[in-house]
Amino acid sequence: MGRFEGRSVVVTGAASGIGEATARGVVREGGSVVIADLQEERGAALADELGPAAVFHVTDVCIEDDIAGAVAAAQREFGGLYGMVNNAGIIGAVGSIMETSAESFDHTMAILSRAVFLGIKHAGRAMKESGGGAIVSTASTAGVAGGLGPHVYTMAKHGVIGLTKSAACEMAPLGIRVNAVAPGNTVTDMTSALIGGDPSAHETATAAITAMSPLGIAGVPDDIANAILFLLSDDARYVTGQTLVIDAGQTTGGASQAFHGSKPEVLLHAGKRKGGE
Repeated sequence: MGRFEGRSVVVTGAASGIGEATARGVVREGGSVVIADLQEERGAALADELGPAAVFHVTDVCIEDDIAGAVAAAQREFGGLYGMVNNAGIIGAVGSIMETSAESFDHTMAILSRAVFLGIKHAGRAMKESGGGAIVSTASTAGVAGGLGPHVYTMAKHGVIGLTKSAACEMAPLGIRVNAVAPGNTVTDMTSALIGGDPSAHETATAAITAMSPLGIAGVPDDIANAILFLLSDDARYVTGQTLVIDAGQTTGGASQAFHGSKPEVLLHAGKRKGGE
């Protein structure tokens, strides 16, 4: 029996990257998944591929009703909600803090911070009704250290980690665990666009990330999804309020040589392109 047998999970940003790998993992381990994303073609295709254990729900995480609707879809289609993965994201506002507009700040925070708040809010309501569950949000190594992402992205990801701790305190008596993952550089369409100028430039992204990795390997979506699946599952039944950093050791301090070489600036100071998470 799989770890998610008889359980349903909502994954935002599930049509690609880490979200897609997580959705596939839930179904692979016997669960059902609501693929909540704005990418209609990719999301619907993934749901078709995964079969009756998956449904696609068009979701703009900037809209509270859309997030509530994704939760309601899990209740309607699968009889309840066990897990929530707040994963949707963008790089968002980039450049000097002295030049960043309030409008781009607000848009970035709406997707990276406010949406996580709303995801925890609505998932928590559903899980309270059903007697418990697990929530995992995608933070970033930019949420545990400075200089690893644009300013607003960094602020938002620090906020995700703080909210994870705060919500975990409130929800523990309800049997709801709240955790986060903090991925380091991972080969996705977003990082490929950032490094190679094209979402499909995975080989270029892999080479650049490998060059700065203390372990000498590049992270892939499954590396992050496996951690999310662990935190969602009963294997982590004694874990709440935590952020699991998954970055090949880049933020341990022993990675300083990797960060100060000739290549890391591509990622660490890359506020020149937008992308999806």
